[in-house]
Amino acid sequence: MRVAHFDCFSGISGDMTLGALIDAGVPSEIIADGLASLGLPIRMTVERQKRNGLVGTRVLIVAPDEESHRYLPDIEAILSKGKLTEAQFQLAMRIFRRLGEAEAAAHGVPIEKVHFHEVGALDSIADIAGAAIGLDWLKIDRFTSRSVPPGSGTVKCAHGIMPIPTPATARLLVGVPMATSVVKGELTTPTGAAILTTVVSQYTDSPQMTIDAIGYGAGYKDFWEQPNLLRLLIGTAPDHSPGESPEQDRIWLLETNLDDLPAEILSYCSDRLFQAGAVDVFSTPITMKKSRPGILFSVLVPPQAVAACETILFEETGTFGIRRVPVERTILQREIVTVQTPYGPLTAKRGFRSNGFSILTPEFESAAQLAQQHQVPLRLIYQSLPRE
Repeated sequence: MRVAHFDCFSGISGDMTLGALIDAGVPSEIIADGLASLGLPIRMTVERQKRNGLVGTRVLIVAPDEESHRYLPDIEAILSKGKLTEAQFQLAMRIFRRLGEAEAAAHGVPIEKVHFHEVGALDSIADIAGAAIGLDWLKIDRFTSRSVPPGSGTVKCAHGIMPIPTPATARLLVGVPMATSVVKGELTTPTGAAILTTVVSQYTDSPQMTIDAIGYGAGYKDFWEQPNLLRLLIGTAPDHSPGESPEQDRIWLLETNLDDLPAEILSYCSDRLFQAGAVDVFSTPITMKKSRPGILFSVLVPPQAVAACETILFEETGTFGIRRVPVERTILQREIVTVQTPYGPLTAKRGFRSNGFSILTPEFESAAQLAQQHQVPLRLIYQSLPRE
């Protein structure tokens, strides 16, 4: 499979991401043409620059200053007018929605009322749209990243002098392993954090891959302590085959105790959590203080979806607090297959055990469709699945 690793030893920003993508082989014309189709008064310049003696690609988006702020529908309208592919448009919107969810959580307002200030400016729109174009062009199957250094000290933003990481960046990095840095300044921006956490599925300082290409994106500052570069490694990793060991990974467990919500609201909340990227949602009956019956509402979440799922829990349940615990899990390598049954083709999931044997289970929606089509009990569809 094709993999990409963000080696963000000096943090990550939108312009550094564009530079690393182009330096790694993405044609700059592809990104420039996509941005030009948006009809914005912007211009993209690309040049090679050195940072502490190492060379990288510096991308600068030249745009006029603006005083007005934009809301998420405004940004969606801009992106929809361009000639971005559906995949590029959807990726750009996913990044902006993550930004919106982080800003909403930081300001305590619904996402539709969030106005984008710095990240709603023309250059930031171009950074995110350009990143979506470049990332899509690479056709990567899996993104990983090293621990992320946010920087240290303070930074001036629309809300005044703020500690680093800023509220939005901190929210975006919930569940992400962070690294310390000797640099005084902002290394990871909200735009960079949003791009990273939208696509990355695993955080590791030692990715398992064979490197095919390397790209260095140069930031606008030149630190004396270290090169201000984002390194992007592109390569291949072996696909897991039957009989290999189960995969180990880390996710987050979000929990809250509830005793005052109708089941309908919990069901709706669960749907929203799954749409936001939750791996699993479940509830456990418990006895709370004063012997009140209640439930323990639990959500398993990958690192990049923690902020969004916490926002949903606060909005939908009215809880006053959420517990967050990192958990490790062992999962079987699996694949989706279509098997033939007496009732027709059935979609199923096959999991591979390390001893060479596999387990096959039907997908509910496919089984239910066959049961309704043939007017037979659902259990008969399940029983018709071939034995492994």
